[in-house]
This record gives sequence, C-alpha cells and structure tokens, in this order.
Amino acid sequence: MEPRGACLRKREGPGGKQEQQPSGEGNTELPRAPDLVQWTRHMEAVKTQLLEQAKGQLAELLDQAMWESIHSYPLQDRPLPSTPPASLSKTREPSLGKRKVFIIRKSLLDELMEVQHFRTIYHMFIASLCVFIISTLAIDFIDKGRLVLEFDLLIFSFGQLPLALVTWVPMFLSTLLAPYQALRLLARPRARGAWSLWAALGCALLAAHAAVLGVLPVHVALEHQLQPASRCILVFEQVRLLMKSYSFLREAVPATLRAGGGGEGVAPSFSSYLYFLFCPTLIYRETYPRTSNVRWNYVAKNFAQALGCVLYACFILGRLCIPAFANMSREPFSTRALVLSVLHATLPGIFMLLLIFFAFLHCWLNAFAEMLRFGDRMFYRDWWNSTSFSNYYRTWNVVVHDWLYSYVYQDGLWLLGGRARGAAMLGVFLVSAVVHEYIFCFVLGFFYPVMLMLFLVIGGLLNFAMSDRHTGPAWNVLMWTLLFLGQGIQVSLYCQEWYARRHCPLPQATFWGLVTPRSWSCYT
Repeated sequence: MEPRGACLRKREGPGGKQEQQPSGEGNTELPRAPDLVQWTRHMEAVKTQLLEQAKGQLAELLDQAMWESIHSYPLQDRPLPSTPPASLSKTREPSLGKRKVFIIRKSLLDELMEVQHFRTIYHMFIASLCVFIISTLAIDFIDKGRLVLEFDLLIFSFGQLPLALVTWVPMFLSTLLAPYQALRLLARPRARGAWSLWAALGCALLAAHAAVLGVLPVHVALEHQLQPASRCILVFEQVRLLMKSYSFLREAVPATLRAGGGGEGVAPSFSSYLYFLFCPTLIYRETYPRTSNVRWNYVAKNFAQALGCVLYACFILGRLCIPAFANMSREPFSTRALVLSVLHATLPGIFMLLLIFFAFLHCWLNAFAEMLRFGDRMFYRDWWNSTSFSNYYRTWNVVVHDWLYSYVYQDGLWLLGGRARGAAMLGVFLVSAVVHEYIFCFVLGFFYPVMLMLFLVIGGLLNFAMSDRHTGPAWNVLMWTLLFLGQGIQVSLYCQEWYARRHCPLPQATFWGLVTPRSWSCYT
C-alpha cells in the first residue's frame, strides 16, 4: 500500500511538457521539494479558477474544508467544529450574486470561552453584577432597615405578559398557514384557466397575513397599554415573522414556478417551513446542516445566562439611570444639563449594548440552535475588533445582515442594473433605520427619532467615511469612542423623554403633541 506523501514523478504530456504524476505502488521515496512547490502552485491555481467560476459562492466551504484537513479527527467526532480562521478577521463585502452558505461551526464566544484569559473577563462581569446586588441590599437596609431584594422594575417591565403571549398565537398561526398555503396555490397547474383565480386567492391570503401581523400587535399594545418588555416581545416577533415569511416566499416562489413550467409545481415540505420558523436564521433553505445530538446542559446554561442579563439590565437601570433622569424634567432644559446627562449615560449605555448582544445574539440564539440541532452558529463575528463602522454593521448581527444583504442590497442592485451600489447600500441603511426606529417607538410608546438620526444620518456618514482601508489600534479606539457616545446619547435622550411624558402629560392628545419631544419644554 502506498504510504501517505508518496513522491511525484514526471511524464511527457502533450506538447512535450512535463506533468507530475503520482509514482506507482511500492515507491516509498520521500517527495522532493521542487515537486511539492509545483504541486502547491498547481493546486492554488485550480482553487483560484474554481472560485472565479463560482463567483465566490464556495469560498466559505473551501476554507472550512482546508481548516478541517488540518485536524486529524473527523467532523462527526466533535459537537461543533471551530470557526475557520478567515471568519475571525475583518469580513469583506460579498460579491454580487453570492448566496448564504450554511456550514457547521461554533459561535465565536464559545471558542473564546475556552481560553482562560477571556473567561476571566466574563467572570468580571459576573462580579460586577454581584456588586450591584450587594449595593442594592446595603442601601435598602440603611434606608428602610430590611434586607429584601425587590424587583419592582422587572415586574413593571413585564406587565401583562400573558396577554402578549396570547397575542403571539394568532400572529404565529397566520405566518404558519398563510404563506405556505399561498405558495401551494401558486404551485397549481398553470395550463388550466383557474390558475389566475388560485393566484388571486393566494395574494389575498398574503394580504390578510400582513394585516394580522401589522395591525394586531399594535392594537393590543395601544388598547391595553402594555409595558415595555411585553411590547418588546410583540414587536420583535412581528418583525421576525414578517422577515421569515418574506424570505420563504422570496426563495420558494421562483423555484416552485420554475419547477412547474406549464404544469403543477412542487412546493417545499411543510416540515421544512415549520422548522425554518423556529431555527435561528432569516434565510430560508429546505435543509440546513444539523448536529448529531442536543446538549441540554448547554441549552439550560444559555437560558440561565439570558435571564441573568435581564436582571443585570434591571439593576443598571435602577442604580445608574433612574436616579439620574427621574428628576431632570423638574429643571429647565439647558445645553449644560444635556451634555452632562449624555456623558453620565455612556457607561450604562455601553453596558446595555453588551448585555443585549450577549443575551440575544449569543445566549438566546444558541439555545434555540442547540435544541433544533441547527449547525451554523455564526450569529455574529468579531465586531469588537472593527476599525470601521462598515465592518461593524456587517459583523454585529450577521443574522439580520444576511437578510438585508440578500433581499435589500442584492435585489435592489439587480433592479438598478447592477451598477448603483451606493444607492443599494443607502436603501439598506434606510430600511434598517426605519425598522429600528419603529421598534423603539413601539416599545417606548412615543415617537422620538433619536435612533433614526443616529443610524441613518450619523451612521450612514461614518459608514462611508471610515472605510475598511483604515486599520490599526487607533481606528479601533475611535470606533469604540464613537460607539460609547452614541449609546450615551440614546440612553440620555430616551430616558429624559420617558420621564418628561409622565411629568408633563398632554391636556389634549393632538398629532403634533404626540410627535413633538416633550423633554424640550417640560418643566415642573
């Protein structure tokens, strides 16, 4: 049997050129250095040619294959493979026409947690939570003479939670039934004259589905005055289900119509659509890479960490934000007070940003991925190493970025003829900014376009000003500084407006009164 690494021999090819061929069996000579160099160059040329023909679609798979070839043990022997080194570096914008490729890989923080030095940073955050709890108990004992840890803010935020969960049921059922049934109607034979009627009925189902998702949660939130956390559940599910149903139709309808031709098309299986509604991705595929088993201790750990982040956020708001902003409306509005409040809110703002990232993008999504054996855990990349806001936007939330890139940027670029990349990118910023502002408006119960201005105007300018060509520690420090200030502005302005609308209620509800910031004129 020929040993691994057998030498290569040359033979005369067409045109008198020499080609390298594997030596026959029994040859146990070690390979020569020039042969290895030529073979390596040949393989690199083949790889480059394949990548050009596929337009970048197989880049991640090839990188994963090379990463796996370094390790001697097979893929199925591990729960999840490590992320290829290429994914740890700054991501470049994918080429036009690239489709999302799902492969089995870990989340980046799961890999970093295996390093003791990084795990110590995680322990420091736990220690700071313990300090918040101890300080709260000490202050309550000194002021009230009792050692009782109260959760008034948590109870207030999740007020009327059962009503929000009941409202979710028809939202989910409409998403489960309407898009799939509409697709089945479109898959009926087109040779018959009744196909137009079936298509019209399918469009009516989709319109009813959009009306249920668009109107029902807004009506319930306004009619029953739901509290912020309960509203947050409804609006996140509203946006998620709309994005999921759009992706399903966008991916399945063209394939179904092409497969049908003049006859009956083949709709995807209902089980694949049901799985897609729960798996942590917004890009529909009929199949995804799956892991071999479920680690229930990993699921419980992530849910416990997500709950800990919610408690952490309540302590930050209760200890750092409420005492500072509850009485600001009792003083006249001034530039000095505004600047001081923004600087005061930078620390709790960045804490809230990190908690939202860790609780949702890491813990929550990984818990559902593990329960569903969903293999691709790249929900984010190394956004903390970004030296530009363009890279930060691509790596902060990969799940949403993939949807925006596939269905807003690529489709917009196709509609514009493939040349107006700036206009397509501006469309991505506009859609993302409007949706973010809608979420804030829904959760807080008032319109104050802070997020819209920061995301669309400031963020858009920084996206084009700080390009990926800027590298080095100084640019990373600049990115973090601007991120700190942006979070401080959001927390400060939204907290001021929240208390101003409670201290200075409108005597009569008018349109301009609802959309005009109350914190600019409230003084009690």
